Amino acid sequence: MIIIEMAQGTTEWRAEKLGKPSASRFDEIITTKGDVSKQREGYLYDLAAQITSGISPEGFTSAAMEEGTRREAESRILYEMVRGVEVTQAGVIYPDEWKLILCSPDGIINNEYGLELKNVLPKTQVKYLLAGTLPMEYFQQVQGSMYISGFDRWDFMSYSPGLPPLILEIRRDEVFIEKLANAVSDFCIDLAGIVERLKKLA
Repeated sequence: MIIIEMAQGTTEWRAEKLGKPSASRFDEIITTKGDVSKQREGYLYDLAAQITSGISPEGFTSAAMEEGTRREAESRILYEMVRGVEVTQAGVIYPDEWKLILCSPDGIINNEYGLELKNVLPKTQVKYLLAGTLPMEYFQQVQGSMYISGFDRWDFMSYSPGLPPLILEIRRDEVFIEKLANAVSDFCIDLAGIVERLKKLA
């Protein structure tokens, strides 16, 4: 595991992530059942365009997303208080020196496990609290983060002011991670091939 310390959301952070598959978008590579995602081709083209052009798209940001970003520090402090731990922030984590894939955790605790924070709308928090399990839309991201970091545990916390936080300890799903590793490897090979084809067209 290689940790790159930098503030997330900065120009440097975007440059570091440019053209690299990220755990937050592994759902565009593989489904929760281990099948090929219907979004795979589009994600391939997106990253190939980034590598070839050197341009990192800003992406759409809704008002809810902006509010969630503003509340991240608040939710991190709350997690620290509830768990009685200190959260270390990290910009990017790579699994090895090849730096082909990455994750951007919301925190690392004692260099033993990672943290994913989600600041959500009140109605979404109620839904998550009633379910009491990891929302499946984050399954690939959390398992992918454990795959990249090598950690056996990843904590998930969703938060909305005025409502109880949902804090879960998620463990590695080795069966899924094996499928994920193969899917990501194939994806990186295909990505490199597309980039080479684009270079010949220049």
